[in-house]
Amino acid sequence: MPWKEVHPLDQRTELIQAHQTGLFTVLELSEQFGISRKTAYKWIHRYEASGLSGLSERSRASHTCPRQTPSYIEQALIALRRRHRLWGPRKLLVVLAQQYPSLAEKIPAASTVGAMLKRAGLVQRRRRTRPGDHGGVALCAPEPNDVWSADFKGEFLTRDANWCYPFTLTDACSRYLLGCDAKSSTEHAGAQESCERIFAEVGLPRAIRTDNGCPFCSTAIGGLSRLSVWWMKLGIVHQRIQRGKPQQNGRHERMHRTLKAETARPPAQDLQRQQERFDRFRDEYNQKRPHEALGMQTPSEVYQASPRAFGGTPEQVVYENMSSRRVHRRGTIQYAGRSIFLSCALAGWVRDLCAALGIDCRVAHTGGEAWKYQHAKRKTDRDDALRLAQLFALGQLPEVVVPAKAVREWRALIAHRQALVT
Repeated sequence: MPWKEVHPLDQRTELIQAHQTGLFTVLELSEQFGISRKTAYKWIHRYEASGLSGLSERSRASHTCPRQTPSYIEQALIALRRRHRLWGPRKLLVVLAQQYPSLAEKIPAASTVGAMLKRAGLVQRRRRTRPGDHGGVALCAPEPNDVWSADFKGEFLTRDANWCYPFTLTDACSRYLLGCDAKSSTEHAGAQESCERIFAEVGLPRAIRTDNGCPFCSTAIGGLSRLSVWWMKLGIVHQRIQRGKPQQNGRHERMHRTLKAETARPPAQDLQRQQERFDRFRDEYNQKRPHEALGMQTPSEVYQASPRAFGGTPEQVVYENMSSRRVHRRGTIQYAGRSIFLSCALAGWVRDLCAALGIDCRVAHTGGEAWKYQHAKRKTDRDDALRLAQLFALGQLPEVVVPAKAVREWRALIAHRQALVT
């Protein structure tokens, strides 16, 4: 047979019932229940004041807390959070201290602010994920304008059913958002237009870091595009991250997450109103929003304009000890009396050929097999021409075969079929 469990509330009830019979004194009841007379009198007085409900345990929590955060500070933090719904406790505390310097001694800890926001229903519970080891290439940008990051944020539809492609440019050191422009496509003309405006305002960086998408990269020789070639002409190093590893440009991608949450959920009516949202976000991001990686400073407090002024696109680039050739608008150069296709991205400016390389434009050998142009056709087949140019750039082709003069015209040159001779 199991033991009978006795609850303290039941014993208190028995104590009161025995006392009400008048047969026992308080001293006798104290000895019978194994408690002191003071404890017995306490429960008798509670019963007389509150009845059976007075026999339950009461909270021992203090009615007052001398270190409790004043309600006006809590209300100020909640109001600030409602204006900036994506800001965390640390950012809110920095902004509150700037707005009310007299409250510096009463500002609570970040964990306390988090509890306040949670009680106010301003915190959405998110699933915690464990960060992995990406093993990416480290981004080295110790000073402003050492490295900029450029990208097209993922496209989305505005309410009038038009696509919006935000082109963004940030400084990797200071996180300063240099530009955020709403574009209707990812064509290089729109990106170059934004770059020209930003270069004229703040100068030129030493390098620009991008992914391998359009218009930063192409399938041409060396992955060159018209935009990257233009950067090279301005003396800007183009850094491309590895394919499929956006974490190598993680600072910029993290900014895109905030940009999307603040401006595109939901999207604006049209591109013009969407651009107005981008402008307001850029002003707040640079001037008001503190950044933890910057010691809770704003990007505008860290960023400085570049000493390299933008003076327009140079017409010609000259290198010492190298012979140069003008690239035709069709992407070809003339060398040793022959026409060689390089890339349409290089058309219109000087392409350098080092004589020490010993380039021979007759036959190309790859592992005992020869790639040759054969059978001129009257249709465009650029893929074959680009493939040959890429192999030549990688050093896999010590020599290149070119067609006869009669067929070295534009359509015939890039329409020659590339075949493997066995």
